[in-house]
Amino acid sequence: MSATEAVRAGSHTAETEFILLGFGRGLWMEMFPFVMFLVIYIIIMLGNTILVLIFGADSQLHTSMYFLLMNLSLLELGNSSSIAPRAMVSFLSGSKAISYNGCATQFFFVTFFLTTEGFVLAAMAYDQYLAIRNPLRYPITMSKWVCIWLVVGSYICGCANSMVQTGFTFTLLFCGSNEMDHFFCDGPPLISLSCSDTFFNNIVMFTLCGLIIVSTALITLVSYVYIISTILRINSAEGRHKAFSTCTSHLVVVALFYVSTALMYAQLTRLAFLYPRKVVSIFYTLFAPMLNPFIYSLRNKDVKDALRRTMSKKCFKK
Repeated sequence: MSATEAVRAGSHTAETEFILLGFGRGLWMEMFPFVMFLVIYIIIMLGNTILVLIFGADSQLHTSMYFLLMNLSLLELGNSSSIAPRAMVSFLSGSKAISYNGCATQFFFVTFFLTTEGFVLAAMAYDQYLAIRNPLRYPITMSKWVCIWLVVGSYICGCANSMVQTGFTFTLLFCGSNEMDHFFCDGPPLISLSCSDTFFNNIVMFTLCGLIIVSTALITLVSYVYIISTILRINSAEGRHKAFSTCTSHLVVVALFYVSTALMYAQLTRLAFLYPRKVVSIFYTLFAPMLNPFIYSLRNKDVKDALRRTMSKKCFKK
C-alpha cells in the first residue's frame, strides 16, 4: 500500500459521508416517493403492530404458528423502520447525506432483519408441513421449545450474517465518489463505490447470500410442494379451493421476498446494470412487509376471531 493509500485508509472512516441519491431531485421525484413510502409505512406499522398485540394478548393464539407469525411481524416492523423514516426525511428535506457510522448502522440492521426474516419464513413453511404431515404428532414434533429454538436460531443466523457482511463491507476504502444511487445503505451499491479491490467482497456476499437464500427458499418450496400434494387429496371441492387460495397467496408473498432478494444480493455487483436495483429493493423492504399481515394473518379465521374478541372487550369496558 502506498503512502497516499495509507493516509486515506486511516482517515476515511472518520470523515467520509455518503450521499443517497434516492430517486432523483425535483418535486415529482421526491414528493411521489415520499407519499408512497408514507402510506406504505403507515400500513406496515398499523397492520404488524395490531398483530403483535393480538398474538401477545389472546391466549388462544399462543401456539407455534402464531409465535412464528408474531416474530415475522416484529421483523417487518424493524426492517421497514430501519429504512422508511430516514428515506422519507431525505425525500422531504432534500438532505441526501448520511454519515459513515449512520450508514454502517443502517446496513447492519437491514441485513440482520432481512436474513432473519428469510429463516423465519422457512420455519413457518416447515411448521405448516409438520402440521399437515401428521396432525396427531404435531404438538410433539413442533413443541414449544422446538419452536423457540427455530426462532432463536433464525436470529443468531441473521446476526452472524449481518456482522460478517458489515465487517467486510466497511473495511473497504471509499476514496472516490460518495454518491450512492440508492435510497438506503446497502451492500451492492456500497461495494460499487469502493476504490479497493472488491473481488473478495463480491465473492463473500454472493456466497453467503446465495447459500442463505437457496437453503431457506428450498426448505420453503419443498414444504409447500408437500402441502399442495396433500391439498389435492382433499375430497371436498370447497375445501380444496379454500386451501389452494391460502397456499397460493402465501407462495406469492414468499416468491416476492426470495426473488427480489436474490436479484439484489445473490449475484455479482458487476451485473447491476441489468435492472434498477433500488426499484427491486422496494419489493422486499416495503411491499412484502405491507402484504404479510393481510396474507398470513388477517385472512385467518382464528386471528379475525381474536380481533373481534379484543374489540368486544374494549367496547365492553367502555
